[in-house]
Amino acid sequence: MALEGKHAFGSIGETRVTFVEKQVNEGRKGFLKDLLEHNGFEVVIEEEKKKAETDPTLYTVAVTDMVFNPTTYVFERRLKTFDGRKVTQDYWLQKTEDTEPQYWNLRYKALEVI
Repeated sequence: MALEGKHAFGSIGETRVTFVEKQVNEGRKGFLKDLLEHNGFEVVIEEEKKKAETDPTLYTVAVTDMVFNPTTYVFERRLKTFDGRKVTQDYWLQKTEDTEPQYWNLRYKALEVI
């Protein structure tokens, strides 16, 4: 799932939550749960209802922090990996474990005004 600017919130059971991602598989659920708990968030997970018995099991991952927005937290570099590096978009999307290529290019710096 791509990072979106929209802040989605609602309820899981009796708990008000901010939705992080919906319709994720077991592996993605585990990654998000571990990463978010490592960053101090209380994670709430709900198993989604299957339309057919043969459908894969999918989950909704949410946090109880109503201010949390995944896009904001990733692009403002507010989340940390397990070894203390800052989470990038590619790390969040599980494309790579490398956190060095930033989403901006530092080779081009603004001209300084004298």
